[in-house]
Amino acid sequence: MKKTARLSETSRRKVLAAGLAVAVTGAHGARLMAAESEPAVEPAVEPIVEPEPTPSDEPVQTISKSTLTFTEVEHGWDKDHHVSPGHNVQVLIRWGDPLFPAAPIWTPDFQTPDAQKLQFGYDNDFIAFMPLPYGSRSSTSGLLCVNHESTRNGLMFPGMTKPTPDELRRELVDVEIAANGHTVMKVDLVGEQWSVDLTSSFNRRITGLEDVDISGPAAGHARMQTPDDPTGTRVLGTLGNCAGGETPWGTVLSAEENIPFHFAGDPKKTSEAANHTAMGIGDERYYGWHRFYPRFDVEAVPHEPNRFGWIVEIDPFEPKTRPVKRTALGRFKHESATVALNRDGRIVCYMGDDEAFQFIYKFVSARAHDPKDRGRNWGLLDSGTLYAARFNADNTVTWLPLVWGKEPLTKANGFASQADMLIETRRAASLLGATPMDRPEDIEVDPKTGSIFVALTKNAKRQPNQINNANPGANNRGGHIIEIMPTQKLGANIDHGATTARWRFLLMAGNPADSTLGAAYNISTSAGSWLACPDNLAFDPKGHLWIATDGADAFGVADGLWVTDVNGSGRALPRRFFRCPAGAEMTGPTFTPDGMTLFCSVQHPGDGDGASFVNPGTRWPDFKDSVPPRPSVIAIRRQDGKPLG
Repeated sequence: MKKTARLSETSRRKVLAAGLAVAVTGAHGARLMAAESEPAVEPAVEPIVEPEPTPSDEPVQTISKSTLTFTEVEHGWDKDHHVSPGHNVQVLIRWGDPLFPAAPIWTPDFQTPDAQKLQFGYDNDFIAFMPLPYGSRSSTSGLLCVNHESTRNGLMFPGMTKPTPDELRRELVDVEIAANGHTVMKVDLVGEQWSVDLTSSFNRRITGLEDVDISGPAAGHARMQTPDDPTGTRVLGTLGNCAGGETPWGTVLSAEENIPFHFAGDPKKTSEAANHTAMGIGDERYYGWHRFYPRFDVEAVPHEPNRFGWIVEIDPFEPKTRPVKRTALGRFKHESATVALNRDGRIVCYMGDDEAFQFIYKFVSARAHDPKDRGRNWGLLDSGTLYAARFNADNTVTWLPLVWGKEPLTKANGFASQADMLIETRRAASLLGATPMDRPEDIEVDPKTGSIFVALTKNAKRQPNQINNANPGANNRGGHIIEIMPTQKLGANIDHGATTARWRFLLMAGNPADSTLGAAYNISTSAGSWLACPDNLAFDPKGHLWIATDGADAFGVADGLWVTDVNGSGRALPRRFFRCPAGAEMTGPTFTPDGMTLFCSVQHPGDGDGASFVNPGTRWPDFKDSVPPRPSVIAIRRQDGKPLG
């Protein structure tokens, strides 16, 4: 990493106040964190005010140096993956690989729904490693819990001339539904290789076809009732499972995100017109499942979409326990569900709504976690307070409570109950005055400081008159990352339940060569240092932040995985660790407790304009002419046997 000179105050203020199109990462991102005196103000632009220094803030360094020692992977784009030298990449499990002894061998030209139910699903995303035995810190045996976010029929099935639902037969639709959801599998490290234990009683596939309970304030509400479930307390399946989180009692939270893709029909012809339109339902008919299953046609079953878009709690240690949709955590395009255990025992769950101009949320449980009785914590997320974040001009955050009956969340605005408000969480947050963000995706809590880091992937729709302090770039193609710093304490620890906090930028993302920002910031960094479109985040045991990206192809490079310090002189100086094969994004990074293994999901390899089963962008990881690209979970370890980072 080259040494970087500190940018001038004049250039910096000019760029921030103007809200230029593409912000950048690296040393210039680090400089965004310095304390300011008077910010410049432009017409129609909210003034940029940075936080005053606090005891936890690092001093500004004239020369920046990262604590990371690995060799960077260069930017590029080709059909294979690339990792930093000195590391080994193992493809642990691919779409279609068996999870049970009875699972048939995956055959790309003869896929069936019954087979898919016994095989690893498609588009693996979020990963959680849950050590075995329960409650241990084992790093050699555990349950790997993996979300399956979506399916891509054009890449999955032979005979498809283009990715379109019109060519799908019912049997192929059934394969797609079975390829969604979640996988739990036992994995063990033998030597330097991980393996899936097909005989484990923990192994489980949760698809779009299993019974899932509905709990919390919206359970049983009239708007949750359908002909298939008149009680409104149970739904068939979980879909669009993107990122997620883990609880202190050993369960997994799976976030339902892009649910509009599964539905078709005209929302304006239903009683849920405004609600469905706000969620984007009716804009696209991506899957075409409605042709065979009326529940995916909003005109036929208008309440069915209300039963998706929730956080789903799954107990991987109890395979016979049904998953539960926890409606107290709100309904929107959930990207994450990251849990912090407050000193007073309450659970705080941070969540992002992954769409342009949507909001950041947190949920604070009403009662405390019981570390001595695991069973008592099942249902802990059914009662509490949901908040939406407002980012103020003085660099403070106000958490706004979404409580029915308090203005403006009243009958006068169309909310007849707390359940009504939670079904339409987006509208409620907007009425409260939450800050519309640039696609809030993953949120992670720094285990060393308690700060909350939020990935804002991008928002090319933002116009110059729509910029604000926390989202300073119009046409924000590169995205950025924000740090929220709770300021109130409970004893010696910060209070995640507090309703105020402070915030600052970690970094601004995008290629500095794409705009005048590069010149304004006087950038001098190594060629591989900038990243674009931050998506998933993870901390390793050393305290480094790992950043997976989704959308770097718009900048002519492949997505991948970067690492950065979040404190010290190396703060916001990311290094590229892994590069994805063509068309893929990297998701779900997670570590074993010893930091020796990094699990990641390589999602939708070979995707892109014109890509199909017969003509994908790559055939990773098998590289056989008759085999399409296969989303896979990989395990990365250092060759010298030391922890990563």
